[in-house]
Amino acid sequence: MKPFSITDTHTHLYSSEFNEDRTEMIQRAIKAGVNRFFIPAIDSETTQSMYELEKEFPENVFLMMGLHPTHVKENYEFELQHVASELQKRKFYAIGEIGIDLYWDKSTLAIQQKAFRAQIQLAKQYQLPIVIHCRDAFDEVFEVLESEKSPELFGIFHCFSGTLAQAKQALSYNMKLGIGGVVTFKNGKIDQFLNQIDLKEIVLETDAPYLAPAPFRGKRNESSYLTKVVTKLAEIYGVSEAEIAQVTTENSKTVFGI
Repeated sequence: MKPFSITDTHTHLYSSEFNEDRTEMIQRAIKAGVNRFFIPAIDSETTQSMYELEKEFPENVFLMMGLHPTHVKENYEFELQHVASELQKRKFYAIGEIGIDLYWDKSTLAIQQKAFRAQIQLAKQYQLPIVIHCRDAFDEVFEVLESEKSPELFGIFHCFSGTLAQAKQALSYNMKLGIGGVVTFKNGKIDQFLNQIDLKEIVLETDAPYLAPAPFRGKRNESSYLTKVVTKLAEIYGVSEAEIAQVTTENSKTVFGI
């Protein structure tokens, strides 16, 4: 039992991977001290399940709205209209996850860039942070951020796995770095330079059900495993786990306003 509050800034708790044991899995996390869950959107098909999750855990679950780059297809304009109309109806805590993914499909780059820019504009309009998904696309994401940078642009570089130079560039756009299971991987590399980044620039995340930390690598990830990331960061920064939990949760409050 952890005596401190840990924030998972990025977890897909509505994923079908949790259909068998979702409530138990969330309660396991809360018992472990992970009691704030920020939920990224994927596309219009995930909206209803996100709302149901919020209804079941209103004190713990905070929703984002957005169109995930791997779901930017021919119908992306319809999907962006869905994002815009949901934003008009109710409160969200971020626009996410948005960005560019060239791992799965390079042919959609042009429409991914359009969707990314359109959603950055929505974030500025609603004064919300953005949560960026970037896979095999640092240069392309940075190009968009460079052209959109302003005091109103801020957020989280989700699942950061780049170099120290890329980390510093991300920070230059008012982004915090989302750190999760990758920091525990033997070949993850970010553990080698992370202590050169101020802890004030870090937030924690699982990206559950993906990217489970060691010793669960390759298995289904869940929010309670965030305690493994806390332990690793305490080792990297040479501070207590309580301090990692406290500072990263405060950082999440700075970004999301709650």
